[in-house]
Amino acid sequence: MGKIISAAAIQALKEALSSIYWYKKDLRSFLGNCISDDLVLSRADWNSFKAQIVSDIVDYLCRDQERYLSDIRKIFYEVSMMETFTHLEHVEDSKTKIQRAKVAVTELRRIISTHDKVQMESDKVEERRKSENERLKCSLAIQKNIAKIKADYINLLTSSDPNKRGYQLETLMHDLFMLFDLDPKASFRTPGEQVDGAFCLENMDYLFEGKWQKDLVNSEELDAFSGKIRRKLDNTLGLFLAINGFSPDGVKIQSAGRPVIILMTGADLMAVLEERIDFVSLISRKRRHAAQTGNILLEFSQF
Repeated sequence: MGKIISAAAIQALKEALSSIYWYKKDLRSFLGNCISDDLVLSRADWNSFKAQIVSDIVDYLCRDQERYLSDIRKIFYEVSMMETFTHLEHVEDSKTKIQRAKVAVTELRRIISTHDKVQMESDKVEERRKSENERLKCSLAIQKNIAKIKADYINLLTSSDPNKRGYQLETLMHDLFMLFDLDPKASFRTPGEQVDGAFCLENMDYLFEGKWQKDLVNSEELDAFSGKIRRKLDNTLGLFLAINGFSPDGVKIQSAGRPVIILMTGADLMAVLEERIDFVSLISRKRRHAAQTGNILLEFSQF
């Protein structure tokens, strides 16, 4: 049940409580076992009619549902679980009273079930609203960071220092990997070889290589990077970013056999920075295409 008990459920509870107990002492004993605050019962006028006593107590509890929610829930639960009414067998016209009690409890169960379904839907709507708010906050944060990375990239386009540009490209990509929670590793060196970076996506480890040069990346450069990947564990792939693209022959050769690298161009990077696609979706799409066709270069413009 939710924190806001419906008027229909409250009325059904009152009817059930008035029906299941004929004697006030039995009613008081039952409520005393459900309500944690003894003052609630003492406030009632037990010389009044039973229906009035029930109404006064239930209304008092429901006026402060935050405080008495657990007590209210316990009463609802205990009443709705009643199936036998032996305590009514010895009162006058017991069959009629037992039947009335059964009908009242059955109706209470029905209303509680409906109430809970409505509350569950309401909770789902509220949860979706909160989730959407969090998504929007996250989206705004990503947009802000993407905008900064894009500005840094635009500045690099005008740089005339190729060494500085290459180093800053590594930093830029590391920031991009970090933004998408890919557990990035900065440039590192292993015996005999240098790796520009690494990240993890969908339980797959990726080594990263970035080239910003005037000429297209050729087959020899792709071979060298593929060799680094093949010397690692089987669940390792490579992502090669060439800002100005790859030679067609190099792509064709590397796509033959069992490729271990996928390729990314400056145009792909710009698509991410312009938020036409997120980085994770870009890489996942490229990898899936490579797995299905063997072609390691599927550019965003071909999606």
